Amino acid sequence: MTSNGYLPSKPRYEILDGLRGVASVMVVLFHIFETYSKGPAYQIINHGYLAVDFFFVLSGFVIGYAYDDRWDRMTTWGFFKRRLVRLHPMLVMGTVVGACLYFFGQCEQFGLEGYASGWKFLLAFVLGLFLIPCGSGLDVRGWGEMNPLNGPQWSLTFEYVANILYAFVFRRLGKEALAVLTVFAAFLTLDLCLNLNVFGLLTPERDSQMYTVIGGWSITAEQLYVGSTRLLYPFLSGLLLSRVGRFINVRGGFWWCSLMLVLAFSLPCIGGEGSILNGVYNAACILLIFPVIVMIGAGSHIKEAKSAKICTFLGEISYPLYITHYPIMYMQMNWAWNNPDAPLYAHIVVAASTVLLSVGLAYACLKLYDIPVRRWLAENWLKRK
Repeated sequence: MTSNGYLPSKPRYEILDGLRGVASVMVVLFHIFETYSKGPAYQIINHGYLAVDFFFVLSGFVIGYAYDDRWDRMTTWGFFKRRLVRLHPMLVMGTVVGACLYFFGQCEQFGLEGYASGWKFLLAFVLGLFLIPCGSGLDVRGWGEMNPLNGPQWSLTFEYVANILYAFVFRRLGKEALAVLTVFAAFLTLDLCLNLNVFGLLTPERDSQMYTVIGGWSITAEQLYVGSTRLLYPFLSGLLLSRVGRFINVRGGFWWCSLMLVLAFSLPCIGGEGSILNGVYNAACILLIFPVIVMIGAGSHIKEAKSAKICTFLGEISYPLYITHYPIMYMQMNWAWNNPDAPLYAHIVVAASTVLLSVGLAYACLKLYDIPVRRWLAENWLKRK
């Protein structure tokens, strides 16, 4: 066992990095259109919320690939140190950006924004820096989010849970035991997508989100069940894929996988509002389509230098973009809701500006903050005896 968390990085799956970037861009576009949606059934890029489930598949696969064969040279704390260095600097930045832009998103739809007491705002900020979920008593926006200054951080809360489960449980399981656990997690996915409600945790208030996997961002029994279900099968299936090692080689794999992702996220609500067919589609994406995309992405190769550069750029910017874009989106929502009668071109300009600002902020955070901070932590924390 080594006494620190440093191990040289393994070669990366370039296509999988690029696909993570494609999914992040689709999340931004999904949130842009969400501002103007009458509800989940009417949303343009209707299934963009499934990007989170795809991220969890990638996470399980990459963690299995990166760490499964290293536990003879790495302690559990060494593993956690590596994951903290990779994930936490941008979590801190996402919370800081959310706090800085908090008051610029004040509008009627955010019922508590601008009216929450100062100590609640400060405490929510401090908890956000450490990714500690906020209960309803610390909601400073009015949406009941566990991370009210930067909503998407809820998925990183579950990502941290996945890392803990991997270190203490999943890594110790053989392929057969992991497969059994994955089958059980698939049942949970079906329970959520088809609204079977076997455990009685899905409430009638979920009506507009019925037959979807939308949710996971609040500390309630239902939302914790939704978030845990969204985590378990994708992460376990990705981990199992990395151990089985059977991939699919397709010429132009990155472009075909990107097209599959874009189509999967963009397909309209199947069967209309409240249709079980939409639940079947959600389940099909999570249980089958996303694992197949990962198998193609892991088994295919990039021969063109231009495609490799695109994958590298998308992979680098994916996490900063995902974790910093939503505070800017709060401002876009505020403007759109306060100016419903503005001409169409104004809404288009604001939406386009939101995308450009989000990408620009993510790139700046990557180059000026994330890479230097992670490099410093690697040199002064991971490599330290």
